Amino acid sequence: MTTAPPVTVVAPPSRSRAGAPRLVFLLRRLARAAVSLAVVLVAVFFMVQFVPGDPVRAALGPTAPVATVNALREQLGIDQPLGAQFADYLGGLLRGDLGLSVTSQRPVTAMLAERLPTTLTLAVVAFLVAVAGAFPLGVATAVSARSGRHRILDLGVSGVLGVLVAVPNFLLAVLLVATLSIGLGLFPPAGWGTPAEAVLPVLALAAGPLAYLARIVHVEMLRVLDTPYLTTARSKRLPGRLLYLRHALPNIVAAALTAGGVVLVGLVAGTVLVETVFTVPGIGSMIVSSITAKDYPLIQGVVLVYALLVLGANLVIDLALAVLDPRSAIAEA
Repeated sequence: MTTAPPVTVVAPPSRSRAGAPRLVFLLRRLARAAVSLAVVLVAVFFMVQFVPGDPVRAALGPTAPVATVNALREQLGIDQPLGAQFADYLGGLLRGDLGLSVTSQRPVTAMLAERLPTTLTLAVVAFLVAVAGAFPLGVATAVSARSGRHRILDLGVSGVLGVLVAVPNFLLAVLLVATLSIGLGLFPPAGWGTPAEAVLPVLALAAGPLAYLARIVHVEMLRVLDTPYLTTARSKRLPGRLLYLRHALPNIVAAALTAGGVVLVGLVAGTVLVETVFTVPGIGSMIVSSITAKDYPLIQGVVLVYALLVLGANLVIDLALAVLDPRSAIAEA
């Protein structure tokens, strides 16, 4: 009589082991963001140190007494050696103190806190407009291109999207002001505070990213529509709502989200020129005036905030991608 071989029972992976790749992914992304932030801090500090010109003399004017100039240099701490200034700079950052503005003699932190909500509102609203317009447009153009029934219309839409991607946002802002504001009188040419004043800045900032993201969605949707499982679903005569929204659209989320990260970073950086054109009181227009006035503490603060916004946007997109597509986290871990 032969005995049956022992049966080996394989235990299912524990939750802790299943979550390990995501934890490793998170730690790597945080470490990468920390290193990038350290590089930015050093670069921001030394960048303004080697810019020619005297910020104190520029702020007080060429006729200011030497005693007044020296007193302001001592108050701002820029009369100290470079190493001592860098140590004070890092110590101030740990305390949340970015120093005093040379021109206004106000804390840079307070000035940024006043204007940062405006810039964030402009960037977030433009991002939502870009996403809300890109997905329907990209899906519709992909479905139309695959059917081949409206080739002239498809070529026209593709050409318009290509132009919007290529045109810089500040040039588009000028064109919007010339046509929709001065020409037709539909919206105010500048300002911020009412919905009507926000239309042109949001459009100028969102148009290019919307076109870029729509083209990504278009290409990814065409790829998904030719996959075998979509062919099978199509053969079952499923309604278009189920075919495109339930079966096709979820399979382009990862690629669209990656492109959305690029779009979000571009929107944050693009606020500088758009705010300047439309005189929006955000930190983008502040950096232009601070560079003109050689206000080094204010320049450092604005650049640092923009760097934090960009790093934060990249980190959020990476984490969202790891949640929606765990294979990316597992592959990296």
